[in-house]
Amino acid sequence: MTKRGPVRGTVADGLRITLGIPYAAPPFGAGRFQAPRPAETWDEVRECTRFGPVAPQSAELPGSPAWHAGDEDVLTLNVWAPVGTSDPLPVLFWIHGGAYTFGSSAQPDYDGSSLARAGTVVVTCNYRLGFEGFGHVPGFPDNRGLLDQIAALEWVRDNIAAFGGDPENVTVAGQSAGGGSIACLMSSARADGLFRRAVAHSVPDAFFPPEFAERIAREVAEAAGVAPTAEGFVSTTPQDLVDASERVVARYAGDSASGFLHYDTVLYGPVLDGVLLTRDPVEAPTADGTAHPVDLLVCHTTEEYWLMHRVGSMPTVTTDDGLARFAADYGLSPALVAAYRALMPDAPVLDVFLALAGDAVFTVPTVRLAEAHARVGGRTFLSRFDRRRTRPDGSPVRAWHAADVPFALGTLDATGVDFLTGGPADADDRALSRRMVHAWAAFAASGDPGWSPLAPPGCATAATVHVWDVPGDRTEGAAPAHALWHGTRMAPPSFP
Repeated sequence: MTKRGPVRGTVADGLRITLGIPYAAPPFGAGRFQAPRPAETWDEVRECTRFGPVAPQSAELPGSPAWHAGDEDVLTLNVWAPVGTSDPLPVLFWIHGGAYTFGSSAQPDYDGSSLARAGTVVVTCNYRLGFEGFGHVPGFPDNRGLLDQIAALEWVRDNIAAFGGDPENVTVAGQSAGGGSIACLMSSARADGLFRRAVAHSVPDAFFPPEFAERIAREVAEAAGVAPTAEGFVSTTPQDLVDASERVVARYAGDSASGFLHYDTVLYGPVLDGVLLTRDPVEAPTADGTAHPVDLLVCHTTEEYWLMHRVGSMPTVTTDDGLARFAADYGLSPALVAAYRALMPDAPVLDVFLALAGDAVFTVPTVRLAEAHARVGGRTFLSRFDRRRTRPDGSPVRAWHAADVPFALGTLDATGVDFLTGGPADADDRALSRRMVHAWAAFAASGDPGWSPLAPPGCATAATVHVWDVPGDRTEGAAPAHALWHGTRMAPPSFP
């Protein structure tokens, strides 16, 4: 029974699985571009045996339903809970990634069964994406996707006890855009008290100033053939804005384009609006700058950007001139490029570019979030995913972006995962997955994943980084390239 009405899911293999529960009203019609509103109540038992519709997007992901025009009840969540337990269990609340533009909680690699069997109640949710969730509409709230996540956490606070979860012991977790969302929730006073711990994997440096969001909104409006006003955007359909956004992306991805969007064509993300987000979440991971009561576990992969090269979502940089152009467009110094060259003296330019881009976009922000959290007194754990493999044809499977997710969620056999992992899991892979699932479950329960916390910056104690690998894990210090970034950060988003 939820506060809005009774629900019925399914029971399988010792778990009660309840899918597609509305946590807010459909965000369309009078509610379009608004903050999430309460879901309507219902009296009859609601059958919750299927995932809810995904948010408007163009992506069609393996094993996940596609979005279709007319799908409106997109603000739903899902619960996996062990049956037969007496004491309340820790809650793990997963926020999916996807560049704030695509993805859903229905993706097979986000199944909560393994973590639930490890002794947690798992909740996953859908939230508004793309322009619907993060596009700037004059007179309407920014960061609507983040407001959806907060509404889902409020649902957890008010309802999770009925599923066996402890509303006083909630851990939020996410990867990529989900990891960036975690950083935002940690830094926003609006989310205070809704969770006790946080897990953030591969946090992207994608927190945009208002002028960037306003510029993108004007370009999307032009591509959609409407005025960049509230009336203009309201007159469109969600499909219009998905299509218009793709036209804008195509322009920035063109060979003659320049600027940081040429390399990372993510138009949408959290906006530093001065309301929900008053400061950069990576540099100041608390609402008031004081000691943070939230425990934090962070992780990045060793070769983040090799995935973007593998899927063809960014230009290929293979010359020194191209590398210099990339650095200039990202506001990175020639000295930093030269330092990477010195670290990788025999590597081709492409490998240097991918290492530099991956560190700039994901690795450095992730580590800086951990360091900033430790600096204000937060209990912080740092880890790195370094599992590699070779396919039968001899091609490498790297420790690239998102490769850690099916290991941490225990979904190595899920549809579509072979692309990330390189083929069927072997005994070493399954052992690694068990270690990561156990670490997440232990962290959710007690705040201790199994290794030493990060010392505050400036402390004489060396950084302790837990490295996930096969056949076994190890402990290391900070990655060699991290020291090169002292005092350096990508320039704020701008336009040529």
